[in-house]
Amino acid sequence: MRQLALTLLSLALLTGCGQKSTTTTQSAVKDTSPAPLPEPKPGEAVATFAGGCFWCIEEEFEQLKGVREVVSGYAGGDLENPTYEQVGTDQTGHAEAVQIYYDPKVIPYDTLLTAFFAGHDPTTPDRQGPDIGKQYRSMAFYRTPDEKARIEATIGRVNASGHFDNPVVTQVVPFKAFYAAEVYHQGYYRAHPENPYVENVSKPKVEKFQKAMKAWLKEGL
Repeated sequence: MRQLALTLLSLALLTGCGQKSTTTTQSAVKDTSPAPLPEPKPGEAVATFAGGCFWCIEEEFEQLKGVREVVSGYAGGDLENPTYEQVGTDQTGHAEAVQIYYDPKVIPYDTLLTAFFAGHDPTTPDRQGPDIGKQYRSMAFYRTPDEKARIEATIGRVNASGHFDNPVVTQVVPFKAFYAAEVYHQGYYRAHPENPYVENVSKPKVEKFQKAMKAWLKEGL
């Protein structure tokens, strides 16, 4: 069993989020154009978070009631319209992030924060599992002073809960811009369940998330 675990870990490391541009099926042609960025519908709000590989974080938020759409992309840096390859150099300041379009009458912002901290490890600087680099850092972007206060209050509760052995290192920063990632990254978790990284790294995280957020999952999940 130990050898099997080591083999799976090695496979995940070799095909980690940092190597995902090589993991699409050879028969498929990747659409590397930026995905369209939707406008919020009347009554909707928008939230932006970064917590490691966006394949996993996108899927987690997609499963929540009140969430209409989640877009994978890049935020936190200064380079306009970055590409995946540029972000991967660790020189753009951007992190892999998701932008969430949701109905606050169905799912409150505080619940999104609970989901965010349940969906990744916010205590590891510039790292999530096998993925290492500034582009994998934990970030919560606020659009209003109220959102900032709510993020900070949630971090306080998470730290006080003792759920993690180490303190939260999530960066709390004002939202400036979000750039949608390439089309082939959108919905990747569901489109490529056979991908070794998805199977061995993302799937266990999503399953853990489902248990933590069971009361907020959409019907059928």
